[in-house]
Amino acid sequence: MIDRTVIETRLGRLIEAMNAEGLDAAAIVPGANFYFLTGVHFHLMERPTVLFVKADGAKHAVIPVLERSRWQAMAPDVDTVFWQDSDGYDDAFRQLAGRIAPKRIGVEGQRMRVFESEAISKAFGDGTVIDAQAAVARMRLRKDTAEIEAMHQAIAISEKALADTLAKVRAGQSEAEVRQTLVMAMLEHGADGPAFEPIVLAGAAAADPHGTPQADRKLRPGDALLIDYGAAWGGYAADITRTVFVEHVSPEHADIYEAVRAANEVGRQTAAPGVTLDALDRAVAARMRAAGFADLIVHKTGHGLGLDVHEAPQVMVGNMQQLEPGMVITIEPGLYRDGDVGVRIEDDVLITAEGAVSLTGYERRLTLVG
Repeated sequence: MIDRTVIETRLGRLIEAMNAEGLDAAAIVPGANFYFLTGVHFHLMERPTVLFVKADGAKHAVIPVLERSRWQAMAPDVDTVFWQDSDGYDDAFRQLAGRIAPKRIGVEGQRMRVFESEAISKAFGDGTVIDAQAAVARMRLRKDTAEIEAMHQAIAISEKALADTLAKVRAGQSEAEVRQTLVMAMLEHGADGPAFEPIVLAGAAAADPHGTPQADRKLRPGDALLIDYGAAWGGYAADITRTVFVEHVSPEHADIYEAVRAANEVGRQTAAPGVTLDALDRAVAARMRAAGFADLIVHKTGHGLGLDVHEAPQVMVGNMQQLEPGMVITIEPGLYRDGDVGVRIEDDVLITAEGAVSLTGYERRLTLVG
């Protein structure tokens, strides 16, 4: 359970962002932001479940009655209208609208669904719903001590699991077998579960950055083996990628690997307070271009990490936002040649007052397995 003082601090961040955007209230649906502000995990389901935070700090909610006991125990300070399946939820939203009557309600544009948005508009009036994704995301940009500790735990579990898995990798195994070994190892080391479905790709399949592991795709000597994975612990995610080679590596593939490793190092050394995400992405990509692999770059340098595996900020060209102490981002350069090979090396990096530290420390030097 999240300490109440922490919750109040987090609400203060949201209110600050709301005031900057001229919002009277924010409407939050189950997910990372809902948990961040309440400490309560609800599934996003067919029953609308919405937390409203007003700019003066007052908290209100529309909650299905079947969640009453848990909600009242966890959030006793929230003015709540409960609704029953047999009655529907329209009247609950109307009741709440009569109590708080905001004119501009910011919603999570990348999270809220159409029927929830329509229920709010119907009750509060057309034109009240504003896409405030960026403002809402702002409250989670800088991680507090408890969040960083949870991510340390998730990463420690992940790295132990990877070491166990790579020690067992052999030519002839399938991608799906390696993935299963990795998942079991994360659980054995104390993970709540995988933070996302691990990506395990071998040989030419590794050229698809987000490919799906296959049971009939076997590891062969000389194959690159790309593993993108992370454990979840305490609600927080690790996100790590390492690429190794089975038994041996060709000189050309070794050159590609070294270009990615060097770019990853540039990213970790460049990241610091005041550096724009645009500049960080350009520095990383420039290192791979200088090595002669400009045509093999297909994605941005990274993204924010925390309760969600992918969250703000985005490390990409055009994002002029500056890095700030407390942000956690991924540095994950990659090079991909269709039909041949893919290499990615991903680290989770905490921005500090002095610069940046990598929370991940797993070996980055070219490694052979099997």
